[in-house]
Amino acid sequence: MADDMFAGDDAAREDVYDASSIEHLEGLEAVRLRPGMYIGGTDERALHHLVAEVFDNAMDEAVAGHASRIELELHADNSVTVRDNGRGIPVDPFPKFPDRSTLEVILCELHAGGKFSGKAYETSGGLHGVGISVVNALSDSVRVEVARDRKLYAQEFSRGKPLAKLAEIGAAPNRRGTTVTFHPDPQIFGAGAHLKAAKLIQMARSKAYLYSGVEIRWKAAPEAIKDETPSEAVFHFPGGLSEYLTERLEGAATYAEKPFAGKVTFADKYPGTKGYVEWAVNWTPMRDAFVSSYCNTIPTPEGGTHETGFWAAILKGIKAYGELTGLKKAQQITREDVQYGGSALISVFIADPAFVGQTKDRLSTQEAARLVENSVRDRFDTWLAADTKSAGAILDYLILRAEERLRRRQEKETARKTATKKLRLPGKLVDCSTAARGGTELFLVEGDSAGGSAKMARDRNTQALLPLRGKILNVLGAASSKLSQNTELNDLCQALGTGMGTRFNVEDLRYDKIIIMTDADVDGAHIAALLMTFFFTQMRPLIDNGHLYLACPPLFRLTQGAKSAYAMDDAERDRLLETGLGARGKIETSRFKGLGEMNAKDLKETTMDPKTRKLIRVDVDEFQPGETADLVERLMGKKPEARFDYIQENAKFVELIDV
Repeated sequence: MADDMFAGDDAAREDVYDASSIEHLEGLEAVRLRPGMYIGGTDERALHHLVAEVFDNAMDEAVAGHASRIELELHADNSVTVRDNGRGIPVDPFPKFPDRSTLEVILCELHAGGKFSGKAYETSGGLHGVGISVVNALSDSVRVEVARDRKLYAQEFSRGKPLAKLAEIGAAPNRRGTTVTFHPDPQIFGAGAHLKAAKLIQMARSKAYLYSGVEIRWKAAPEAIKDETPSEAVFHFPGGLSEYLTERLEGAATYAEKPFAGKVTFADKYPGTKGYVEWAVNWTPMRDAFVSSYCNTIPTPEGGTHETGFWAAILKGIKAYGELTGLKKAQQITREDVQYGGSALISVFIADPAFVGQTKDRLSTQEAARLVENSVRDRFDTWLAADTKSAGAILDYLILRAEERLRRRQEKETARKTATKKLRLPGKLVDCSTAARGGTELFLVEGDSAGGSAKMARDRNTQALLPLRGKILNVLGAASSKLSQNTELNDLCQALGTGMGTRFNVEDLRYDKIIIMTDADVDGAHIAALLMTFFFTQMRPLIDNGHLYLACPPLFRLTQGAKSAYAMDDAERDRLLETGLGARGKIETSRFKGLGEMNAKDLKETTMDPKTRKLIRVDVDEFQPGETADLVERLMGKKPEARFDYIQENAKFVELIDV
């Protein structure tokens, strides 16, 4: 009986929630525990993001006018050196921690840097004070050398901790600046993870275009190069973005003989405002037009307010020019028309920019839209008036484009009325009622049960459903006759309103968003992979124009009293179990085995309602499209040995397998 009493006490102790239950992560331990919060994951993109963080610090020195040269070197052991001739990281004692150097605090503490107040840098790419410290945390070896005040200092670190104090190692009468050499930690990224010379040289090259005042020197050990990347190169482009755009459009027909390009300091129009905008744009009949934008030399692949301001200036300028020349049809032109066929590079430098996420994929500073629009608009009006030949050609093209868009919209509205009759088959298209394409969504769901829940959860005005039966054909390597005879693929093409392959035309697309909504299990992932392979190989412009998305259904529902919450994965479930839902009682956890098990209310709230859901946009790396094609071929192609090799190479990254 006594044993039973003590056993009960032990069980009670396990449920104790007091001060001993709270963990406090010191220094950079949080970064190593959750690297995804700081660099977006531990994949190849995150690995190369480490180099970008260090390189951006050197670029900030150059943009601020303190450095004219940056060196980037990839070593044979997968380590990287970034060297600049700037001012050098301060080495004097840090005021708050007098026994530590400023360099050590910057390397070992989050949110420590010289870019918060704006005193050291008017504009900078690193703003949160976490970049170099995150690199330090996620590297097993870091060495920093600083040449400052004619002296050379050095300090070494490992996994976020200093191995010794900062040391003065000699005189440096003819040297200044900072040199950082680091080796990504295999414990974080895996023993087989390697930096790619092609990605790094592309980054260096684009940075040189973004800031014409800097010379960037590239060097790589021959052992570190797996392709045609040169082992040494020097990049310096006085022509800036105009030169960059001309190079990227080489061989393409354009409507303007020379691109509309320029650079405007914001203080010219708004005295006292720091920063400037630089741009280059031209229009081409080619379908693979592109837009690349940057803020403080940081790529913003998801765009943001600077892109919004730029295209607003172009649209207003085009309409005003059309009115000036008596072409009333110019008023029909929309931003969609202006961007169609428009290849643009947009680079903005502003103080205190705000980004969405630590990886800075999208600029959210509202002021940037106004600054860019008003700065570019004046120059665009002047350019159109000065180059009437180019202005006329662009305007004629955009009017034709607008008329074509309106014609297709009218045809779609007519076609939509009969589409339901054509596809009124068991388990097939359940269309939405809105006639226009804008704002409409087509959900691709697996099976009739999921389709039934989704049908009740959808917004009938804008959301359509197409249930798919089982796994579609793997189109990679399949004969064209097989594709044309496949019922599921034909139904999909008919629902989308497009052909496939060479007959595909993105202008015929009947929906604004195509959302793949499959179960959060292995079979669901396989179906999603097959669909993405189909779209990538047969409807690539659909991806390039941002129409393809993945839904993110939750795995768990947690209920405590009258409150409920959803968890996308085990980690989020565990966090909610630990923190509670803010109600009384035990937390009940249920796992969704599939979308068909979710009731309409759950499905709507978690996966279909634009106000509360999460979507992942499917995209292709703009600078490395070949790598995506190679990966698709390896994983989905006919060669099983290629899949086996990939699994062998990447199995070490798998932390949990859900069988």
